[in-house]
Amino acid sequence: MIRVFLDANILVDLIADRQPFSKYVIEIFKRADAKSVKLFASSHSIATTHYLLKKYLDEKSLREVLYDLFDYLTVVPVDADVLKKGLRSRHKDFEDAIQVFCASGIEKIDCIVTRNTKDYKGCEILVLPPDEFCMKF
Repeated sequence: MIRVFLDANILVDLIADRQPFSKYVIEIFKRADAKSVKLFASSHSIATTHYLLKKYLDEKSLREVLYDLFDYLTVVPVDADVLKKGLRSRHKDFEDAIQVFCASGIEKIDCIVTRNTKDYKGCEILVLPPDEFCMKF
């Protein structure tokens, strides 16, 4: 089974149905539903997704949608160790460093899926945009 860590922008694309990006994200979630892909996201991504989308969805609906994501996602906690590694890393963006260190803690992780691949330069894990992930896997 392919193990994929999703960046927050992927969750936002899915919930907000941001076209044309969401069609690839929907495909990734369909594969997770079919059990050919195992999805992971950081606890930080769940909170960030809520923060970004609360202007566009009412609170009750947004919480329900986020809650339903747990049927598809394994949430990786952002703990003190991840934060310390992120603060001391060479990654330019602290939030992206958090994502990288959450993903690197997942056994046999195959890749990180994000639309911001340029922000992950130098990452030791394969980083793909959703469309390339769908073509490659």
